[in-house]
Amino acid sequence: MNEPLLTRLTWFQKQFPLEPSFRWKQIQTGLFHPNFTDWHQVLTIPFSVRNKLKEEIPWLSFVIQNMFVSKEKNTYKALFSLQDGFLIESVIMKNTRKQWTVCVSSQVGCAMRCTFCATGKMGLKRNLLSDEIVDQYRFWQIYLSSHISTSERISNVVFMGMGEPLANYESVREALHDLLAFTSLGSTRITVSTVGIIPRLEQILTDPKWPAVRLAISLHSADPITRKQIIPSSYDDFFKKLITWSKKYQEKIAHRRQHLTFEYILLRGINDDEHHAKALVKLIHLITNVRVNLIPYNITDPALKKTSKQQMDFFQNYLKEHGVQVTIRKSFGDEIQAACGQLVI
Repeated sequence: MNEPLLTRLTWFQKQFPLEPSFRWKQIQTGLFHPNFTDWHQVLTIPFSVRNKLKEEIPWLSFVIQNMFVSKEKNTYKALFSLQDGFLIESVIMKNTRKQWTVCVSSQVGCAMRCTFCATGKMGLKRNLLSDEIVDQYRFWQIYLSSHISTSERISNVVFMGMGEPLANYESVREALHDLLAFTSLGSTRITVSTVGIIPRLEQILTDPKWPAVRLAISLHSADPITRKQIIPSSYDDFFKKLITWSKKYQEKIAHRRQHLTFEYILLRGINDDEHHAKALVKLIHLITNVRVNLIPYNITDPALKKTSKQQMDFFQNYLKEHGVQVTIRKSFGDEIQAACGQLVI
């Protein structure tokens, strides 16, 4: 079956026309139990229904092929084989609140071709179905409970794995609804990261079905020429459109906990000097209520170099001195190729 598991209500109604309407909700809820690994553990549904589900629908939409664990055991990366044989990677990492953040993939590969990103070198193979996205959370929930800690929990989900989420808009939107409906995650605990596909960002503002999750724009330069060098999918009037969209976003959605984030990977000699810091400050002052997340470069291409700590501190301090809220992201899992930009098959 090619349609997403969590939207197979029509299939269920045809298979079990005499079952009460609440049965489907019981099935969906059972899927998210942190200790369940099989349909027969969902005791709220009849045995006959469990048997049919076990015959027709696998508990997870993929099979784990390998697990990689960082030395400090604060980052885990899983390699999954999808039902059609394609492979994806997904990551869970311990965050600053001593809880766990799941980094999910939304596509097999990516078409954006960002120079710093290993995934972009794969090209795009296909979009993931919504259940293939959601199942990454479900897998890590089970793994956390059974292999890491029964007392710790997943507190955040970030769509920052393989793929461009807004290029798979409908499936990502469906996955967001499932995560909000069947987990304890609130909308401010989920972040969707995008290189900035303006038509899709515009659609978010008018789409009543798009939940108010956080958005992060992978900016990486406020200079049009430099950004085009880093992100080949960028274009000449991107910043003009981004400013217009951002102001609309601020008016309609943004508030203190729903701020817009610009992600900025620092690359030595490319986007880490005073010229680029000034350009970023100027852009943010035109928009307001934007936070910047500076990201150390994790080596994926020998032609690109990591910015020195001294230069990174300079860049951060320059932004702070000009009224920009800025943090430096701590890198997790680079030794197992699980850090930002390193996921690739």
